[in-house]
Amino acid sequence: MQTNFTLAQLADPDIEAANGILRKCVHCGFCTATCPTYVTLGDELDSPRGRIYLIKEMLEGDKPATEKVTKHVDRCLSCLSCMTTCPASVDYMHLVDVARVRIAETFKRPLADRWFRNVLAFVLPYPGRFRLALMGAWFAKPFARILPKQIGAMLDLAPSSIASPSATDRPQTICAGKSKKMRVALLTGCAQQVLNPLINEATVRLLSRHGCEVVIADGMACCGALVHHMGREEASHAQAKNNIVAWEKVKETGGLDAIVVNASGCGTTVKDYGYMLRNQADWAERAAAISNLTKDVTEVMMQLELKPVRKETTDVRVAYHSACSLQHGQKLKTPPIALLRSAGFEVVEPAEGHLCCGSAGTYNIVQPELAGQLRDRKVANLKKLKADVVAAGNIGCQMQISAGMAAADGIPVVHTVELLDWASGGPRPTALQTHPDSVTKN
Repeated sequence: MQTNFTLAQLADPDIEAANGILRKCVHCGFCTATCPTYVTLGDELDSPRGRIYLIKEMLEGDKPATEKVTKHVDRCLSCLSCMTTCPASVDYMHLVDVARVRIAETFKRPLADRWFRNVLAFVLPYPGRFRLALMGAWFAKPFARILPKQIGAMLDLAPSSIASPSATDRPQTICAGKSKKMRVALLTGCAQQVLNPLINEATVRLLSRHGCEVVIADGMACCGALVHHMGREEASHAQAKNNIVAWEKVKETGGLDAIVVNASGCGTTVKDYGYMLRNQADWAERAAAISNLTKDVTEVMMQLELKPVRKETTDVRVAYHSACSLQHGQKLKTPPIALLRSAGFEVVEPAEGHLCCGSAGTYNIVQPELAGQLRDRKVANLKKLKADVVAAGNIGCQMQISAGMAAADGIPVVHTVELLDWASGGPRPTALQTHPDSVTKN
């Protein structure tokens, strides 16, 4: 694609990066076939190629974001399926990031939309605030149908009960269960530790059992993904720097072989810290070092070699949902499936596995109609597999698919590590114990 940025514009490192990305696009349209919003809506402007044209026009003209640009960029899930498909290796992820920053800085959203996004940014990255908000949601749920769609969607996703804070999420060091092979730091996340603390508990058991000393770093907090995808660059960079400092301290006091992430959306962002802070002299090298240490939990388990001990897993049929942030963002599609199969599970994959379930961070809250259509499509494909359980590597996908499964009286949804933990000696996942149609073998 030909571009016409001025030399003055190219002095801005973000514009220079955008220029290089834009020039790689050859207009082939392969991305349209795998883009969830284009497949759903059929609008060229809701395809990666269409958004690229809108972003190019905005940046080249050095214009503030318009309502049109904002509408179509907002509809992008950042699922990154287009990057898996693109034969020219267009770095769409970082281009749309630039566009979101421009929108955040130059477009004045309607008051209600501004207020709602501010609330999300103020509440979701902070477990204490989020827990209180979920308690408040219980009282508002009966009125969900008469409230604005975004608020109603948020209330629909709120769980019917909230687990107590887990001791696992407190700063500490958990010793390796056997001979120590690795020392790792675990990102406990923000929303995940409120919505399902069992995931971190299963992760710690799994890693410890296989020879990892697991450190929960003091001062670690949200990875920054949520505000990053809102275009709030200053806030996301501050959260990234906070975590970099926390993990550097762990590294200084005993070394660090990996930073383990069990929510793939967070993992994609932490692995991108080096790029996010590349233009900040005091942080670029430090951020790159942290990104290079970051691994999804399944990557680490592939290194450690899973040691299953239970035989009853051979009778369990698992429908594996490959989270977009894992298969497209981190290019990790094979390891989770290989681990589940090595644990004895029968693993099947749904049709259209490349298409997003509609979760995408806060997408299912800010774009509830589109997210609902994508969820229903995903759930329909999963139910065709007639599995005992659905496994996914991202809390957002779990919540989204669970909501659809509940409406369809479907099967339980768990995190991949919960099944791996069970197979190697841990407890049966709670969802399998309580769901009426789950496997009942001991």
